[in-house]
Parts: sequence; structure tokens; C-alpha cells
Amino acid sequence: MTVRKNQALLTADEKRRFVAALLELKRSGRYDEFVTTHNAFIVGDTDNGERTGHRSPSFLPWHRRFLLEFERALQEVDASVALPYWDWSADRSIRSSLWGPDFLGGTGRSLDGQVMDGPFAASTGNWPINVRVDGRTFLRRSLGTAVRELPTRAEVESVLAMPTYDMAPWNSASDGFRNHLEGWRGVNLHNRVHVWVGGQMATGVSPNDPVFWLHHAYIDKLWADWQRRHPRSGYVPAVGTPNVVDLNDTMKPWNDVRPADLLDHTAHYTFDAA
Repeated sequence: MTVRKNQALLTADEKRRFVAALLELKRSGRYDEFVTTHNAFIVGDTDNGERTGHRSPSFLPWHRRFLLEFERALQEVDASVALPYWDWSADRSIRSSLWGPDFLGGTGRSLDGQVMDGPFAASTGNWPINVRVDGRTFLRRSLGTAVRELPTRAEVESVLAMPTYDMAPWNSASDGFRNHLEGWRGVNLHNRVHVWVGGQMATGVSPNDPVFWLHHAYIDKLWADWQRRHPRSGYVPAVGTPNVVDLNDTMKPWNDVRPADLLDHTAHYTFDAA
């Protein structure tokens, strides 16, 4: 069984293996396919039209499947690798070990945001940005610039306390757990972290930054935490809702999975106790 660990608890060997698997997926071209898929849904998901990956109830199951696909791709390179998660309510500093040169590298230089150290720096030649929103071909970050503070544990707890998964109008105006976690309302958890990292993470091509996977692995863990706290509150809507994915509808771009199939993560992986 795959165990997803807090990145702060990874051994040096686990970090090395994770980075090596990322670099191999990038070299083979498979990595960029994930970036392309994510960007297509960011562009296509709208509040008043069809929405699947974002701004909608299926934000959480869609990303759960997306992460599963990516984790399986990593494991085809190295079966020992699992996606770690970044608890940004605890590891809140640009000096956290997450941003060390032995793992993801640090923030970008002030001139243009270019990440200058670590395995994904442009100088290594191993991480060209091929799926992009502008002409810059290097990984960019501006940690803590556009917004200064990452979400706090108290803010996380306030969202986990919400008893209802989602509600009409089933978009970025909705009340409920999903939308407050996604960040269109309230204390803004998920969206704020993307903006705090900056660079590509603040765009539709956010998976260009490997921290995307650690961020979303934590979002996925928070969904699992919420499910445990609210066992009587399930995924909604159930049936007949225009433009969104009901409980038993199939989710694009896959034709073999419904939100109902993804409610129990323990069929695929568990989280460490941290």
C-alpha cells in the first residue's frame, strides 16, 4: 500500500528518489502531458458553463484522480516513490526544508523569478518549461511576494468544521467546505497557496512547478480529514445538475471514473500519522 508522507519527514534517500522520478518523467515527455491536461481544464472550467476540475463540486475528486495518475506514472519509474504532501499550515517559511537545494530549490531571483538552485533550476538543463503561458522557458517562483502569509492551522480548522460538502450554485460563489477549501470564499486556502508560491504556480500551467503535487496531496489529505469528521455529509450534488459532475456521472477527461468511485482514498493509498 502506498503511504503518502509529510515532506518534512522524508529521508534524504526518499527525497532523492522522488526528484529522480520527476526528472525521468520530464525527460520522457510524460510530465508535460499532465501540465497540458491541467491547463486545459483551468481554461475550460467556468462558473456559468461546464466545470469539472475547478470551481465545482468535482474539484476534489478530479484532483484525486489526477494525482493518482501522476503517482502511478512516478511508480512506473521507481516503485518505491509516493507523493509527499506539504502541510503549509506548519511549514510556512521560505526557509523550510521543502525549498532546500536537495529537494525543490528555493524562490526565484528578483529580476525575473528564475529559480536558481536545486534540481529544477534552469542551469541544470533538466527542467525546461515547454507548456507555458508566455515565452519564458525556466521555472519561476516568488515565494511570499504576492501574498505574504500562508494559511494558518486555525484557518484550516475553520474550514474543516463546515458540515456541508457543497451547495448551489455549485461554482465559485458557493458556500460549503469544497469552495472554502478551494479558496473562492472565506479564508482562502488552496488558491492562496498557489499565489503565495507565485511564478507558474499562479497560472493554469501550475504543475510545471513540482510543488503543485505536494500542495494538492495536502488538499487531498484535508478532504480525507473532513470526511472523517463529517461521516454523514457526503458528496453532492447527486443527480440532474446542469454543467457539473453529479455523484455518479463520469468525469472528463477519463471515461471510467465517477466521484462515487473516489470517495475512499484508502483503496489506493494512506497518509502517515503526521
